[in-house]
Amino acid sequence: MNKVIILAAGKGTRMKTELPKVLSPINGKPMIEYLVNSVIKAGVNSSPIIVVSPDNHKLIADSLKDYSVKFAFQTEQLGTGHAVLSTKDLIDDEVENIVVLYGDHPFIKESSINNLVNNHKGEVSMMMVTVEDFNDWRKNFYHWGRIIRNGGGIKEIIEFKDADDKIKEIRDVNPAFFCFNKNWLFKNIIDLKNNNNQKEYYLTDLIKVAFDQNININFSLVDAKEAIGVNSPEELEIARSLADKIIF
Repeated sequence: MNKVIILAAGKGTRMKTELPKVLSPINGKPMIEYLVNSVIKAGVNSSPIIVVSPDNHKLIADSLKDYSVKFAFQTEQLGTGHAVLSTKDLIDDEVENIVVLYGDHPFIKESSINNLVNNHKGEVSMMMVTVEDFNDWRKNFYHWGRIIRNGGGIKEIIEFKDADDKIKEIRDVNPAFFCFNKNWLFKNIIDLKNNNNQKEYYLTDLIKVAFDQNININFSLVDAKEAIGVNSPEELEIARSLADKIIF
């Protein structure tokens, strides 16, 4: 049994609007609604958990009133790892795998969600985007975390704000599509540290944790346009300009 967690508690201050970032409209529909639709159509989980803040809960709940979703509250903005941990009490015992998606990535298709889950083996699986450069619409990916390779595998994700100039040249970026074994996830997430420039508990640090435990990290490539995310008004305009070519 699988459970999907969608992270949507971020304030989205770079969006310069009072509207929660995940409710920014694309073709007249809130971003997060595209994602919830894909999750449900994939058949992976009919009732995903949405992580919200006390401030944005009502607006997001009203927007998703026609969907069977549950809400977990992240009362402090302490990072993506902390956000996932806030869902623990809502996860049923029979759940085996946890899929984590970000609410500001609207275009992932149900086929990709199914691929992520169906190819999941062991403790950790993820998807990766490789871009030829960061020009044109691909500048959307420049501020994403960089994936550090180990031969043919993956050993770490370095968030952009913690990356040096050499790491920023890496073109393998993290689209934030993950699948974890539930027991492994909650055993290790409580030990995350916030020794980084943002003083946050990064979910992505679990990749290094898994590597250090000699765990093979399964990964697959996802199309860059399908992985588009939104963190600023400029990135929202890029997403809107590509929407008609992506939306299914």
